[in-house]
Amino acid sequence: VQLQASGGGLVQAGGSLSLSCTASGRSASAWALGWFRQAPGREREFVATITDDGRKGYYADSVTGRSTISRDNAMNTIYLQINALTPDDTAVYTCAACRYTFNDRSRFANPLDYEYWGQGTLVTVSS
Repeated sequence: VQLQASGGGLVQAGGSLSLSCTASGRSASAWALGWFRQAPGREREFVATITDDGRKGYYADSVTGRSTISRDNAMNTIYLQINALTPDDTAVYTCAACRYTFNDRSRFANPLDYEYWGQGTLVTVSS
């Protein structure tokens, strides 16, 4: 599975960001797809993941209530929108593919359960 992310850039605090990630390859629609981010000097952290059928999204506490992950399986693309941005949201955002179907966020939050990773896209939130 190959993953191609787009979006990101410079955003003002209080604004919104929109990212997309398109999966290609065999059975691309059969994978859960999600986002991780890594800020300078910090560990990589889970942001959100959506199941292969697009019915369930899982979110990190840091973005719960102000973000939405969605999926268009006809396009093999997922979308992430985060609102009410703060400088703490500044990071390189990377999409990843997980072959498993979990029922709890803690499993989706583990980067070791993701088999394929796309290139990162930088999001900078200015104060």
